[in-house]
Amino acid sequence: MAGSRNESGRDGDVQQPHQQYGGYPQQNTSPGGQQPHHGFAPAAEGEPEYFGSAASTPSYDNSPGHTRAFSIGDAPDAYAPYPPQATQQDQVATYRAGHTTAPPAGPRLGWKPLLSGIVMRPSATFWQMRDHQVWGPALIVTFLYGLLAVFGFDSAREDILDATLSNSVPWVVCTAIAVILCGLMLGAVTNALARQLGGAGAWAPTVGLAMLVTSLTDAPRLAFAVFLGSANSFVQFLGWATWIGCAFLLTSMVSKSHDLPWPKALGAASIQLIALLVLFKLPVI
Repeated sequence: MAGSRNESGRDGDVQQPHQQYGGYPQQNTSPGGQQPHHGFAPAAEGEPEYFGSAASTPSYDNSPGHTRAFSIGDAPDAYAPYPPQATQQDQVATYRAGHTTAPPAGPRLGWKPLLSGIVMRPSATFWQMRDHQVWGPALIVTFLYGLLAVFGFDSAREDILDATLSNSVPWVVCTAIAVILCGLMLGAVTNALARQLGGAGAWAPTVGLAMLVTSLTDAPRLAFAVFLGSANSFVQFLGWATWIGCAFLLTSMVSKSHDLPWPKALGAASIQLIALLVLFKLPVI
C-alpha cells in the first residue's frame, strides 16, 4: 500500500493509518511520511501485501519484543555482544597422577619398549607409564634377578655349587621369592614417603616401576660378579656406578609418577636406596 498524498500533490504530513506486515503494525517514522520497506518485496496484484513472496517475510531478529531463539554456543557472531573466547579451563585440563578422573599420560607400553625405555628414555617412559600397572614385567624380571642374585656372592655361590641339585634348587627359588618380597616392601615405602611429601602417584605403578629399576640397574654388576667374583675390583667399581644409576632412575621415576620436584623425589627414594646399598652392594665390597 503506497503512502497517500494530499490534494496539493506533496507528501502528506497527516499521520498514515497503520499498515499490517505479517500481523505487526509499523509506524510512520521515516522523513517525508514514507514507510520503510524493511526488505519487503512488493505483493502480487490482487493479493494483500502481507502475503507477499518469501523474500517479503519480515525479519524481527533482535528487534524489541522479537528475540531470536538459539541454543547456547550456537549463537551467530552478529548476535553475540562479545566474541566467544575459550577460557583456560576449556583449553588445559589440570592433570594429577593417580586420580581416576584424569586420563592416562599415554598408552601402555609392551614389555620390550618398557624395559628398553627405562634405560634409554627414562623420563618419557616413566611419564607414559605413571598410571599403568607393570606387575607382569616387574615380577618376572625381579624373579629372574633373584635367581641370579645368590650367585653374586662368593660364599653363597660355592655353597650352592657344592650342594646337590635337590637342595640347591629350593634355596635359589626361595632367594628369588625373598628378593620379590623385598622389592615390594621397599617400593611401598618409597610410595608412602612420596605421598607424605605431597605426591599424587598411584601405588601399583610406583612399586612396579621401582622393582624394575632396581633389578635392571644391578644386572650389569651381577653378570660380571657371577664370572669374576664379587671381590674383583672392576665388579666393585661397577657396583658403585650402578647404584648411582639406580639413584638417578629411581628419583626420576618418583618425580614423574608423583609430580614432585627432584629434592623431594630423592628424599622419598632415599630409604630404598640405602636399603639396596646395605643388602646388595656393601656385602660384596
